[in-house]
Amino acid sequence: MEVVGEVFLSALLEPLLGKLTSGDLLNFVRKTQVEKELNKWKRRLSEIDAVLKDADEKQITSSTVKIWLTKLRDLAYDVEDVLDEFQTEALASKVRAESQASSSTVRKLLPTCCAGLNPSAIELNMRTGSRLRDITTRLEAIAKEKNELDVGIMSEQRPKGVKKRVTTSLVKESHVCGRDNDKKAILELLMNDDASNLEYSVIPIIGMGGIGKTTLTKLVYNDESVKFDCKAWVCVSDDFDIPRITKTILQHLGSCEDNDLNVLQEKLKDRLSGKKFLIVLDDVWSNNYADWTALSLPFSAGARGSKVIITTRSEDTASKMGSVGAYTLERLSFDECLRIFTQHALDSRNFDAHLELKEIGEQIVEKCKGLPLVAETLGGLLRHKQNLEEWEDILSSEMWNLPETENGILSALRLSYSHLPSHLKQCFAYCAIFPKDYEFEEGELVSLWMAEGFLKQKRKKKHMEDLGHEYFRDLSSRSLFQRSSSESSDISRFIMHDLISDLARFVSGEICFYLDDTKKEPCSVESYAAVRHSSFTSHRHDISQRFDVFYEMKNLRTFLALPTDLSWFSPDQYLSSKVLDDLVPKL
Repeated sequence: MEVVGEVFLSALLEPLLGKLTSGDLLNFVRKTQVEKELNKWKRRLSEIDAVLKDADEKQITSSTVKIWLTKLRDLAYDVEDVLDEFQTEALASKVRAESQASSSTVRKLLPTCCAGLNPSAIELNMRTGSRLRDITTRLEAIAKEKNELDVGIMSEQRPKGVKKRVTTSLVKESHVCGRDNDKKAILELLMNDDASNLEYSVIPIIGMGGIGKTTLTKLVYNDESVKFDCKAWVCVSDDFDIPRITKTILQHLGSCEDNDLNVLQEKLKDRLSGKKFLIVLDDVWSNNYADWTALSLPFSAGARGSKVIITTRSEDTASKMGSVGAYTLERLSFDECLRIFTQHALDSRNFDAHLELKEIGEQIVEKCKGLPLVAETLGGLLRHKQNLEEWEDILSSEMWNLPETENGILSALRLSYSHLPSHLKQCFAYCAIFPKDYEFEEGELVSLWMAEGFLKQKRKKKHMEDLGHEYFRDLSSRSLFQRSSSESSDISRFIMHDLISDLARFVSGEICFYLDDTKKEPCSVESYAAVRHSSFTSHRHDISQRFDVFYEMKNLRTFLALPTDLSWFSPDQYLSSKVLDDLVPKL
């Protein structure tokens, strides 16, 4: 599968449309040719924005739609650049009008492309006029292409970018490794009939996609020691449909042909009345407390000691639905992942019968980083294949280049991204500028988001820092950021799992670039012009040749130096003066 990032255009177009209706900007360009051009942009972008949801979903299966979205993404960034220049000059003009004495100071702070401009100057400025006409032409072409694509206006509904996940309660226990202690802990929670006044208890199991929440729950659900009057398993997935979930529970307890929610809930209440039940709600995404309250109304009819288990990636969902503390599932050890991998690849628990594959097999298992789903997927791709070259291909391949039809990892992780609101998609994708295993502080990332202008609020009631920390906590609660195991007692540091880091790079596409010195060709030359955000890890002595590739990045917004370790920059580090004096001014 070709690695082309899923564009997060909704996070770009919404603020663009806001800027195009900005009072200060409109007043500044009023009665000029610029105003006419901006009005054209607003109309076309509004038309495109209306079909963006459908296009974003269809790009998964349509290369034509993906190319169209890529063109639109690049154009949106160019529009934003022009509007930022106009807004800068509009603000400067306003300051000049308020205080003539400060005008010279303001001019010095303006970008050279904007310095000295006023409405009449803008209209006469040949370069600006050419840029405006070029953008209008490109926008008209993109709008025309939209009409030729099979995309339309969609109503609000769950994301469809990936296939809906379906699970059952069946499990092959011989293929499960390393969850004995977790199973014991959940069983203890199930058997604990606490003395609280709750009619039933809700046990949340949380963890990132692919870590084995569903598999653990299956083990518990099918354990012979689990004694309940009735049991039900429901795969909720990303559509928290109360009638469907209620009907599925009823079908576990007997036949049910009704569809009316009131009838369904009355029947469920009657069948649960006085009985000790166990209900599993697997793969829950919704954090809507009202929906959960409505669904759970019949549960109160059950006998004390009844239990509900939910599995979710979201701490917020767990806190709203759970009645006991959430059980966080941790990653497996290397040896446990190895056993899962060899079981699926070789029908064996080790490499004893295939010693020639042992070394490369262990290197492949290192890529799993403790996720059983990855071990199972990679093992399945190599099942009954003992050609060393085929194993080397899997070892050298990026996870996103593996065959999609056989790659459950893609579906599992794409869901995590698809469920993010647009403003969080942009903030998450930006993390692609960090290398794998990079440890970052919450405040560090929030400051970067602020500097990039990613923090948007509809009502100016919060400080930007507070809003940024709210974004960060939201991403962390969705298991996209994890606390670093090497953090000190006084400073909390975070890290992204390798696959989550891969996901960020996948969805950001060419927009984010990390200068990886371990690869001779990090990305194609043709893509450099699309790069907007970049970073590099500082070396003790950074010579200018290391940065030659940056001369191709004509639209760069971020040129970020990252520390080599947690002690930040050493005072004796050296960066070539050519980088500062020649490269940086050209970026």
